[in-house]
Amino acid sequence: MRMGTGRRRSKEEEDSSEDSERSFRLQAPLGTMEESGGERELVSIPPTPMGATPPFTPGAHSPHHQISTNSHSHAVTPGQRSPRPSQTPASTRPPSSLVSPSMPRSPLLKTPRTPRTPWTPSLISPRFLSPIGTPMKRVLTNMKTYLEEVGHLTKLNPQDAWLPITESRNGNAYYAAFHNLNAGIGFQALILPVAFTLLGWSWGIISLTIAYLWQLYTLWVLIMLHEAVPGKRYNRYVELAQAAFGERLGVWLTLFPTVYLSAGTATALILIGGETMKLFFQIVCGPTCGSNPLTTVEWYLVFVSLCIVLSQLPNLNSIAGLSLIGAITAITYCTMVWGLSISRPRPLGISYENVKSKTDTATAFSVLNSLGIIAFAFRGHNLALEIQATMPSSLKHPASVPMWRGAKVAYLLVAMCVFPIAIGGYWAYGDFMPTGGILNALYAFHNQDIARGLLATTFLLVVFNCLSSFQIYSMPVFDSFEAGYTSRTNKPCPPWVRAGFRVFYGFISFFIGVALPFLSSLAGLLGGLTLPVTFAYPCFMWVCIKKPKKYTSGWYLNWGLGILGILFSLAFSIGGVWSMVDSGLKLKFFKPN
Repeated sequence: MRMGTGRRRSKEEEDSSEDSERSFRLQAPLGTMEESGGERELVSIPPTPMGATPPFTPGAHSPHHQISTNSHSHAVTPGQRSPRPSQTPASTRPPSSLVSPSMPRSPLLKTPRTPRTPWTPSLISPRFLSPIGTPMKRVLTNMKTYLEEVGHLTKLNPQDAWLPITESRNGNAYYAAFHNLNAGIGFQALILPVAFTLLGWSWGIISLTIAYLWQLYTLWVLIMLHEAVPGKRYNRYVELAQAAFGERLGVWLTLFPTVYLSAGTATALILIGGETMKLFFQIVCGPTCGSNPLTTVEWYLVFVSLCIVLSQLPNLNSIAGLSLIGAITAITYCTMVWGLSISRPRPLGISYENVKSKTDTATAFSVLNSLGIIAFAFRGHNLALEIQATMPSSLKHPASVPMWRGAKVAYLLVAMCVFPIAIGGYWAYGDFMPTGGILNALYAFHNQDIARGLLATTFLLVVFNCLSSFQIYSMPVFDSFEAGYTSRTNKPCPPWVRAGFRVFYGFISFFIGVALPFLSSLAGLLGGLTLPVTFAYPCFMWVCIKKPKKYTSGWYLNWGLGILGILFSLAFSIGGVWSMVDSGLKLKFFKPN
């Protein structure tokens, strides 16, 4: 009986040891065989990512050095297989038996199930979580870094979250249409009929069509270059120029033109808005006006005060409503101006012959001046990247899609405004067109036969458009002020600092407009210097960043348009200098017209 009992016990021990060995094999995703007393023993190692943490090795300090059994169990000695435990608590199991993602459990090897132990929070310890949590966190961190390196995720500058242009990134195609339309059409379009008096019907329409298609192509180029480099967004025009031309050359080429297009346009809007407010008051008030009306400078001050109040809106997305108002008012007053002009009888004795100067040199420069008027009528390219920076972007949904969709709608409406103004204005007034544009012609020739309400409404719409355009053209300057502050202090601008910057900028623009009224005489020269921002630099940026193959159609197109834009810029600048010399530059300080 004793011999039978001993055989039964040895057989049970062998079966339990085989089951234990099978369970250890299932628990080991990455197993190692160690020699123990001349016999190989299978030791489980917890799964770890490559290069993350050292493999788990059971030792004397590990709670798994000894496997606890029931009350009749004994310690495992070298050369002896461990018997199968009756029940192992969850907290004493090897970590690899809990999670083994690299090797699934084989259905061919069956192990007896053990009863589940109730889960208690006290069993969870940092040592239990460390083989799982730490490698997973490191894997996710390494994966995010890899995706950033290959461009699947965009590396964002933390400072952008504090600046007005990139503070809010919830823009969409509608916002893009509002901003582009508000920035793309304005008072420059009202001067287009003046160019037709020197170019005539044929060359005027041809030049206007070419300029429109040219600037539409360069706008598309800028939109596509916004995320040309994977993982990088060029949120400002100067940033894109630095990426294309180099750090120093990009700043030298584009800093002054973009600042002038922002700050100079804002100053011009103050002058036009103040004078238009004065005309609106005279039309509404009529002969009942008081004996002491406001002077022109005082109207400038009134307009600047309104601009400063509206400029307290924090970021570019927050002025989307103002851009919508500006877009609606621009379309409305442009339509009213050319509609009222062609609906009234034309002045007697008008002619459509090209106006010629006394000498051929003067005629040539006059033609260049007319081409410059057409080129300057299209604006807003210095704000395209800033508008696109307000939109969210991802690998599947890049910001270029809604931006281009909104820009197409905006510039279709721009074409519906500028072409009727240029053609209808020239048809209505011919060579009688004053140098101030179609709005001055409407007031001069039809002041008596048009209802005062219609004239007043037209001037009021111009005022609203100038107020809204001031905000979007000043936003890059606000962004530069706050970028300087945040880079020095490493914190966002407090509300009182932001308000101070905008009040300071508004009154500086007012001071420049009043102190230097002759700046309008420099418009030809300064406009020629800023022309490459719209017509030349985007083409060169495309060649430098995209690097198209030499002697292909895209290579020839961008090089040709870029060089032609630079030549036009030089010609317009020379024409501006000649215009100042021919007419005489009168330096009058603090004496606005």
